[in-house]
Amino acid sequence: MAKLIVMYNQPSNQAGFEEYYHNVHIPLVQKLPHLTGAEVHRVSQALNTSESLFLIAELHFESPETLNLALSSPEGMEVQGDVKNLMPYLTKPPVIAIVD
Repeated sequence: MAKLIVMYNQPSNQAGFEEYYHNVHIPLVQKLPHLTGAEVHRVSQALNTSESLFLIAELHFESPETLNLALSSPEGMEVQGDVKNLMPYLTKPPVIAIVD
């Protein structure tokens, strides 16, 4: 299994972020090929960091290879390109980690 984990800090415009994230960005993510599961978690508390974490999204793939195929697909390129549309609502870009 491989996961792409996206960590968002507290948005500068929470209502705008949530509207765009849930109504535009998530539907794009759901079109990713090879996606086997996805979870979005609202952070209630973050320890040992000065970051003000707000949401953590986890995208699940069968393997690192299928994750890479998904990201390089037209749908994957669209999702990655859409992150710039979230930036007006955020104070900094999300942190992205790929784990196996």
